[in-house]
Amino acid sequence: MGEQSVQFSDRSEPDGINETLTSPISPDGRPRASSLYLVPARQGRAVCLDRGQNLKVINTHGTQVCDLWAFYFHSLQEFLSMEHVRPWIERLSPRVGDELVTNHRRPILTLIEDTSPGAHDTTIASCDVYRYYTLGVECYHDNCTDNLRMALKAIGLRAPEIPSPFNCWMNTPYAPDGSLSWLPTVAKAGDYLVFRAELDCVVVLSACPQDLVPVNGADCVPHDLHFEVTTPLRCP
Repeated sequence: MGEQSVQFSDRSEPDGINETLTSPISPDGRPRASSLYLVPARQGRAVCLDRGQNLKVINTHGTQVCDLWAFYFHSLQEFLSMEHVRPWIERLSPRVGDELVTNHRRPILTLIEDTSPGAHDTTIASCDVYRYYTLGVECYHDNCTDNLRMALKAIGLRAPEIPSPFNCWMNTPYAPDGSLSWLPTVAKAGDYLVFRAELDCVVVLSACPQDLVPVNGADCVPHDLHFEVTTPLRCP
């Protein structure tokens, strides 16, 4: 058998472009304390957190799924890993007080508040161009995978790979027979999650562009999200 030349694509390069690439919250991803930031529908944003800071992610309209990733700031090869989180918390989805761990099994975020009913997903990969091809889309479609790549590039970083995200508010329950349903969120407008950073990290949020199955509401219309970063006061 003759040798074949195998071409490997750069995993950090997006398959298409939207304003995620040109609209970071700041050139280095550093937030202003207690400022409210927008994640426009179908786009993503990256934010850098210091250990001990809190990130509040707001489901502004109540119907929107947020794909969330976290990378250790000092080495992006260490990242929030859903396949490591599930055995760590011994559940399919985290609850308030649960630590979310990296692929090195270190806590990177802790979920400290959740005003929603708690329906979130840790099993579904982020949408990508291939997902939309299988749903019949023939041209480029915004997707969470590219939003991750572009949000990091926008602040001068490169995604080393595409981990499975924490799909905040994504309502994809499993039935006893193992079947999966794609249902609208059960959150209400203004519901939020608060995470405490346990390591210096870069968090990426994507307002999921999915508009062909009803995870972003029965009308399949993606909406904006908002977030803010706070630094709790420390006792002297």
